[in-house]
Amino acid sequence: MSQKRSLRLILIIVFLSVYVCSLPAQTAAKKILTFQDIMKFKEIRNPVLSEDGKIIAYGAQPGRGDGEAVVHHLKTGKTFTVYRGSKPKISKNSQWVVLFVQPKAVEKAKAKKDKPKQGMALLNTQSGEVLHFSEVQRFALSEDGNWLAFLYYKEKKKPAKSLNDKAEKEAEDKPEEKKDSKKREVGSKFVLRQLATGDKITIDFVLDFSFNTQSSFLALTTGCQEGKENGLYCIDLKDKNMARFPVIKYKDAVFGTQAWSKKGSHLTFLLASKEDSGFKEELFSLWTWDGSSKKRKQLVGFDGVPEDWMIPGKNSMLDWDESGKRLFLGLKPMDMLVKKESSPKGKDETIDLFDQEEILSKRGIDVWHWNDPFINPHQKINWSRLKGQTYLAAVDIRKGSLVRLADKTMPIVRTNKNQYMALGLSDVPYRKEMTWDGRYSDVYTVDLKTGFRKKVMSHLGGVPYLSPGGKYLLYYKDKHWHLYDTGSGERTNLTGNMDVPFFNEDYDYPAAAPGYGLGGWVREDSAVLIYDKYDIWEFDAKTGHSVNLTDGFGRKSQRTLRILKTDTESRFFERKQDLLLSSYHNIEKQFGFYAADISKTGVRQLIEEKKKFRFLSKAKNADVVMFTRECFQEFPDLWVSDLKLKEPKKISDINPQIQDFAWGKPELVEWNSLDGIPLQGVLIKPANCEPGKRYPVIVYFYRFFSQRMYEFNQMVVNHRPNFPFYTSNGYAVFLPDIRFEVGRPGFAATKCLVPGVQKLIDMGVADPKAIGIHGHSWSGYQAAFIVTQTDLFACCIAGAPVSNMTSAYGGVRWGSGMSRQFQYEKSQSRIGGSLWEYPELYIENSPVFFADRIRTPMLIMFGDKDGAVPWYQGIELYMAMRRLGKDCIFLQYRGEPHHPQKYANKLDYSIRMKEYFDHYLKGKPAPDWITKGIHYRGK
Repeated sequence: MSQKRSLRLILIIVFLSVYVCSLPAQTAAKKILTFQDIMKFKEIRNPVLSEDGKIIAYGAQPGRGDGEAVVHHLKTGKTFTVYRGSKPKISKNSQWVVLFVQPKAVEKAKAKKDKPKQGMALLNTQSGEVLHFSEVQRFALSEDGNWLAFLYYKEKKKPAKSLNDKAEKEAEDKPEEKKDSKKREVGSKFVLRQLATGDKITIDFVLDFSFNTQSSFLALTTGCQEGKENGLYCIDLKDKNMARFPVIKYKDAVFGTQAWSKKGSHLTFLLASKEDSGFKEELFSLWTWDGSSKKRKQLVGFDGVPEDWMIPGKNSMLDWDESGKRLFLGLKPMDMLVKKESSPKGKDETIDLFDQEEILSKRGIDVWHWNDPFINPHQKINWSRLKGQTYLAAVDIRKGSLVRLADKTMPIVRTNKNQYMALGLSDVPYRKEMTWDGRYSDVYTVDLKTGFRKKVMSHLGGVPYLSPGGKYLLYYKDKHWHLYDTGSGERTNLTGNMDVPFFNEDYDYPAAAPGYGLGGWVREDSAVLIYDKYDIWEFDAKTGHSVNLTDGFGRKSQRTLRILKTDTESRFFERKQDLLLSSYHNIEKQFGFYAADISKTGVRQLIEEKKKFRFLSKAKNADVVMFTRECFQEFPDLWVSDLKLKEPKKISDINPQIQDFAWGKPELVEWNSLDGIPLQGVLIKPANCEPGKRYPVIVYFYRFFSQRMYEFNQMVVNHRPNFPFYTSNGYAVFLPDIRFEVGRPGFAATKCLVPGVQKLIDMGVADPKAIGIHGHSWSGYQAAFIVTQTDLFACCIAGAPVSNMTSAYGGVRWGSGMSRQFQYEKSQSRIGGSLWEYPELYIENSPVFFADRIRTPMLIMFGDKDGAVPWYQGIELYMAMRRLGKDCIFLQYRGEPHHPQKYANKLDYSIRMKEYFDHYLKGKPAPDWITKGIHYRGK
């Protein structure tokens, strides 16, 4: 080669290099996503915004490996990162962030028995200084943000010393003392730290602690085996020495739940003695302590509760009302207490081999009675909840009198901070009906002073709402919203004469269509806000007069408008209050934020883009809102703005590597079902899609999926196909909407989905010989059914599918213990009646009865501990296809539930899913597990 040609070639190479480097980033070569890449993507967890709107903190956790906590100071622009940090909390003054620090992922993976424990970190947001503390199980910040309290894990028991130990020999020489056989709960090391000064005190053997709302006291309970210092103590936080003083000190004390009053310094706590009650749990009494007088008082003793009832120590209902004059607590029926087991017979006692009682004591039997309120598996699942269930009661502080509000006939009573009225619910008469129908309740109003209950209505499906002042009950029934006046007993059908439907317009289940829900109440129970599909309506509580608060904008523009609760502590809206609204365009699929005013009609747009926005929170004491923005190519990072949303600012950027990968691009597709129903779906084209070129397509669906047009796909390895992963690897992904028909769910799915796929073929995008279908659970059933009706698909993956509705109907959802009958008669499976009413529908909609028509290779996946769909449904379909000589492979993941949980199994299934599609849609060589299977070899 001549010198001139060499020089010319060098110049050309240099020119091309400069040209390529100058190209926009999107045209440069991008990497193809791998499973290892997916594992490294992070998710934002537990984002929090400070009360003054100055600090944002959150956790950033990858699918595998160590995460971090990130803290942004919005005023200074500083960013702080705490390696392996999680679940941050911000102090009231924004100067401090406290968070847990997780063990290293490698250490957790290595550990077999003693898993490494989490620690804690304290970050100063002004200096950036971070203090670390190891093995912290719990922490709390005082309301004023000046104090941090935290409790360490209990120390491991040290191994017994050898007999040669000098100290032990000395102990042997001491006279024998009477041994205390009582086992007392032992606490762990506790630290109270003043954040501004760093001053702290350390207390051993602490069991529990809590700050009062005014940050003037901290209560703590202690316990050790010796019992000398066991008791309940308080620390006066206004005292410079942080000295603790006893509220009650008692060697054999057992302390239950404690709660501070909303105002002032009144503490209530539950106390029991370690004396043997004959039961596995102690009987507690109710006490109060006044921080002003430093005096304690027993309010309710053992004999102060109704006969055959007791106060349990673990009492989630223990709380003060707003006035501080009434306490709520839970009572438990004595017949739910578990008696202590009697000591087993000694070795020397004679055993009678013919003693029937002794023989029967070892029996194992469950009796299923036809008239049981709950079927036996449901009883077992409920038992852990039922044995700890408490029933609400109220205690008048001044009188010390207890009023039982709930009992076994009306187990649920809900309060809402008003002083007079509570809402009572009883599902007791309808528990058996739940087996094949929905959930129903009788509804009551309950007087908080007397406990008197008045039945308002019977057999109500859905949840009624008690107004903040207790004047009204709002409930939805027979497609309309009704208002019940708790004083007069008058009822008003608010929506009966409206020309707009308030029932779910898209409901395609064989049950009564529900409403769209409640937006909230206006001050003094003067009005209530109710949703239709698109708009927000205000109804005057006295007259029933209605006003379309959003002035019909939602319905006219096909946008769904909903109120965002910016003040989580407020129970109602003011008569003149600005509202922040979310918007969703039902046709074009984009999201946004709008504003409205309760005092007048109409809305104004704040921000709307071809993105998805999700409101997270508003700062308590500042006009700062935190939200996320996303689309298919944009991760939902955190953004902040004022309430007008004029200058939104992006705060986080936890996955910048997105720009390095070939990703894909979505577009909206429209078609009609075979019945002429207009439908939509999302087509995600492959990265670097070339016009005119056809691609293999994966169809993934459930019910409605077109709303995912501007959603970022969760970047995780699990049982679902990861959309960017497949579009990065040369596939198109199709997410079609399905509209069902009661009695014909399988056929309806077929009539919706097949024309949608044909549309992709007609568009020139889909390779008609390389289209695969994937579904899980309900869509796993649909996928299995659809391939009995069409040969359109080159392969099918069905995860956890029902294959035989006739056998599944009589099965059990083992996760909940409930019968599966309701699912077919009233819910998702959409048959609309029992097996004896419509046997032909159960057969016609079951893939197993048409397995002989299947010509599509199928991969079935089940976990053999599936609690939602009996895994033998997969076996039935596998056996049918095997018998018929059909191409079918069944993946059984041992010990897994409805969705695989072990990471190894999630990755294994994801890899096999990709290999299956690659073989049948791209023609790649099949791995041995597809061609030969994997034979059992003892493991």
